[in-house]
Amino acid sequence: MQTAAIIVAAGRGSRMGPGPPKIGLKIAGEAILALVVRAFVSHPRIGSVVVVADPARAASILGPELTAAVDRVEGGAVRQDSVRAGLARIGDAGIVLIHDAARPLVSAGLIERVLEETIRSGAAVPAIPVTDTVKRIEAGSVVGGTVPRGNLVLAQTPQGFRSDRLRAAFARADQDGYAGTDDASLLEHAGERVTIVPGDAENIKITHPADLRLAEAIARARSGERVRG
Repeated sequence: MQTAAIIVAAGRGSRMGPGPPKIGLKIAGEAILALVVRAFVSHPRIGSVVVVADPARAASILGPELTAAVDRVEGGAVRQDSVRAGLARIGDAGIVLIHDAARPLVSAGLIERVLEETIRSGAAVPAIPVTDTVKRIEAGSVVGGTVPRGNLVLAQTPQGFRSDRLRAAFARADQDGYAGTDDASLLEHAGERVTIVPGDAENIKITHPADLRLAEAIARARSGERVRG
């Protein structure tokens, strides 16, 4: 079954502060968007890659080689619209993986885990356990209670779906006026089962400047491990 990947990169990244677009910031010498695209186009089981971002900006960040390896499409006003735009470009691919460009350290192993479970069950989300104590806040800054964390996880991307199920979930969300916080939440809203697979603690999301520094350290450590190996 053919697999496509949609890389969502249309967000403004305003929490990074003033400066160039987040997807153009560099980690270990390479732009965030380029790192993400390279991870997917180099994976042997990914047949096509769609980058959802301003096409001209994406091309200027990726350079000729990576630009030629992907399809580019303009994003929408919100993430859900951007993913919908990407879905319209994947043709008859039966499996689709959707990944946030803000997670530039996605590994081939994580892509493989999500893909295998998606083929098996139809929908898969990588996640890591919640390790910190979770407090519920009431009345501003007053603690309203402690939330049991035994069955809580933090969802990551890439999230994988049978494309027909995802399209049906989008149609149901449009019908109901439902806005999800990730793609899996649309399937949950439609009553579909979504399976969790082990995520990766190094698959961090670049949101604040401190995340960029952490990602730089992880990327350089990975490079050093490859050299020593």
